[in-house]
Amino acid sequence: MTPSGSDPRMDAAARRAFEDTVLPQLDRVFGMALRLTRSRAEAEDLAQDVMVRAYRFWASFKPGTSVRSWLFTIVRNTFITRYHTANRDRIANGALAVHHESAADDGACGPAPAHMLTPEQALGRLGTRERIDAALQQLPPDYRMAVALADIEGLSYKEIAEVMECPIGTVMSRIYRGRRQLHTLLYPAAVEAGLVVEAKAEPPVSLAAYRKRGQA
Repeated sequence: MTPSGSDPRMDAAARRAFEDTVLPQLDRVFGMALRLTRSRAEAEDLAQDVMVRAYRFWASFKPGTSVRSWLFTIVRNTFITRYHTANRDRIANGALAVHHESAADDGACGPAPAHMLTPEQALGRLGTRERIDAALQQLPPDYRMAVALADIEGLSYKEIAEVMECPIGTVMSRIYRGRRQLHTLLYPAAVEAGLVVEAKAEPPVSLAAYRKRGQA
């Protein structure tokens, strides 16, 4: 999947810089495209479009900045443009996620529970990328991309905010909520594999015992 339609304005040095800097990131571009589209055929088409656009707009890349952030921004924008009509339901889910993010009723940016496996911990301990990717596919698109950029690609909150064109606080909220959903999806498998001990609910306290304790 190399860019076609050579831009006559790109000289040999620029073309060489593009090939040395961008082409090694092709697998990452395809991986993100696959997570967004959830279809290998569509991911191949999306990755091809991204590489063509990256080639066309290579002059806009600032040397010394993160090429991955730059490419993932193109991935996201191309995905939104390319699939706007076909994925109205996904966009609606994203809008619903933003609505939930605005409600600060559960400490969205607070620390995760102590027993929660983060996605990267689950990935390492369960030893399978396929299990993580399958769980990621069940998240709303914005959560999916935010978690993937943070926990798989290792981007900073600032870089993710630039890629997703939203405030850092929104990024933190999406990552937190995405991780919580992943925990719900991955926790049963982790218990089954013996990696964590299933938490037992505290027995209910009877009203009589509660009253007696209050009088002590």
